[in-house]
Amino acid sequence: MILTILAASAASFAVAQAEPSPAPEAEPPVAARGVIAYPPSAFAEAAPDTAYDMVLRLPGFAFDKGASVRGLAGSGGNVLIDGQPPVSKNDALDELLKRIPASAVSRIELIRGGAPGIDMQGRSVIANVVRAKTSGAQGALMSSVHFINDGRVLTSLRGESQFEWAGRRFEASFVYGKGPDDTLGDGPRVRLGPTGEVLIDSVVDADAGGLRAWTTGAMETPLAGGRLRLNGAYMRTPASAEITDRLRGGGKEYEYYTNVRLQQELGGRYSRSLGAQTTLEAVAFQQWNDVETRADFEAPGLRRDFDLDKSVTETVGRMTLRRTLSPSITAEIGGEGALNRLDSRTAFTLNGRPVPVPAAQVEVEETRSEAFGTLTWRGGPGLTLEGGLRHETSSIGSSGDVTLEKSLAFTKPRLSLAWSAGGGRQVRLRLEREVGQLNFDDFVASSSAVSTGAVLAGNPDLRPQQAWVSEAAFEQRFESGAVLVATVRVSDLADVIDRAPVFLRGVAVADAPGNLGDGSRREAILNVTVPLDRLGVRGGQLKGQGTWRESEVDDPLTGQAREISGQRPVEWEAHFTQDLPALRTNWGIDVLGGYRERYFRLSEVETRKVGTWVVVFAEYKPRRDLILRLELQNLGERNVQRTREVYVGPRSDGQLAYVDVRDLEYGRAVFLRLRKTFG
Repeated sequence: MILTILAASAASFAVAQAEPSPAPEAEPPVAARGVIAYPPSAFAEAAPDTAYDMVLRLPGFAFDKGASVRGLAGSGGNVLIDGQPPVSKNDALDELLKRIPASAVSRIELIRGGAPGIDMQGRSVIANVVRAKTSGAQGALMSSVHFINDGRVLTSLRGESQFEWAGRRFEASFVYGKGPDDTLGDGPRVRLGPTGEVLIDSVVDADAGGLRAWTTGAMETPLAGGRLRLNGAYMRTPASAEITDRLRGGGKEYEYYTNVRLQQELGGRYSRSLGAQTTLEAVAFQQWNDVETRADFEAPGLRRDFDLDKSVTETVGRMTLRRTLSPSITAEIGGEGALNRLDSRTAFTLNGRPVPVPAAQVEVEETRSEAFGTLTWRGGPGLTLEGGLRHETSSIGSSGDVTLEKSLAFTKPRLSLAWSAGGGRQVRLRLEREVGQLNFDDFVASSSAVSTGAVLAGNPDLRPQQAWVSEAAFEQRFESGAVLVATVRVSDLADVIDRAPVFLRGVAVADAPGNLGDGSRREAILNVTVPLDRLGVRGGQLKGQGTWRESEVDDPLTGQAREISGQRPVEWEAHFTQDLPALRTNWGIDVLGGYRERYFRLSEVETRKVGTWVVVFAEYKPRRDLILRLELQNLGERNVQRTREVYVGPRSDGQLAYVDVRDLEYGRAVFLRLRKTFG
């Protein structure tokens, strides 16, 4: 396996010579207490264009743009900007980093275990992009074209600008362009009966894509002895898919799907020092998300139509007080409050006749509050101990098809330890009780009713999933520049959320999200970075990460243990890059490993297998302000296979109706982008 080779290379790299060579001049020093500062010179040969390019180059670091959850805690990803998480959700973290020019970055700090004044957001490792104090204007204009193997030519235009003057910063950007959906393509489909007889034999022609029409802006300014940042976004993202299934014996099945999402948000952060040892931070955030989904399916003698209109709003306020109690002890206390609303309307018709769907008309209101406190102690050289306690309360009310009111409360302790043992070694331990957030998408009926024929109902009466998480990580940084990080994580789960049967008069008639009881999840993660100079590849680097995962929960239908729906047993990726400064070029190969997902529903088991994605890219910089990027995508012609094992009734009865296998291949594509920078 590629990751095994990477790990072996890293280990052999460290002992390749009896007399270890000094680290390259660009290699940053390891600071005390687990903070490594990477100046711009550390990335000089790569000549990155944005902060995002620099973050991807950090040794032993895997970028995570965050989760789409309600509230601010835990949603910001694992990169900070000037020590702060972004006050934005719809404007993704990678998009924010791409708007920061590399020339505006003073350094990037890799924080392992914790640092004074830094909120680790419950993570053991984060990166902090520190911007330089500059003045004047900078900007960039990008134009791209995407040549798809089916003949489509998709274009995009993007612009961004930053202006800084007298301590004030203004930012603006826009994106308008089309992009493909690389999970749909062309390929065969076959449906087999319970004894192997062919029921359907067809060829699928599927095209899908979407449009991004996004406008974002932000400003920062000194205010009343502190600093204020305001940001906003208006993002319209329509998407559609057209699937034609031509039966070999004559006739066809046809599906057309549209999803129009409008996202708007406003956010602000104000921070101020209250003396030499104390800082106050206040954050406010408001977002509006409107989604319209339409899905129509036609087959001989059959027509299904699904319509969903959903509106979600979120209002969040958060305040944090941080104080340095001594040179080795810092404390943090604060609170967060949120108000969330959902208004959903669903209609499902079969051959023109309305079909009742559980939780089709739902209005939900949730109020949530959380108080938290953290104490951090920095002991001897390289030792950091952090203890935290959070208490969350919430109240949820639902009207419409499902009427309910309930209150929830959870206490969430956290204890973490980081020890830098010398010689480039660090050990990190964490014990924490995590409580997931209820996903409003689980509250309403799903549009999968059209593409699979199964009714996927909603359920507002859910408890959030909880987990006691134990984690241990070992990091080794070699003088050669190689980095190896191994992590083991064990989660004891309660109130696992998965699909559960919906009963009517004692008979299972549909399935919906439900709490299945206790479960478990075990993960092993290996992250490896290997510079290749000593192996004769000047300016070359290999980075890879692999995750092995096991999960278990008792099936509500069969009573037998099985994996949790949607959990991927194996995920991996590998990236090779080489910088060729003399040619003003860098090139590389990105490999995103294939994965498998499985979903357990009332009358079917769906398995989705996604093949490996391979991209070869090159960037040429004829001038400092001009970059041409070429990507040859999907060279291995990745396929996406969906297998549906459908039963006559509940699958616990074991009466198989058919097995439907669809194997689609997206094909190769060529992507070309020209970027012109100003200032």
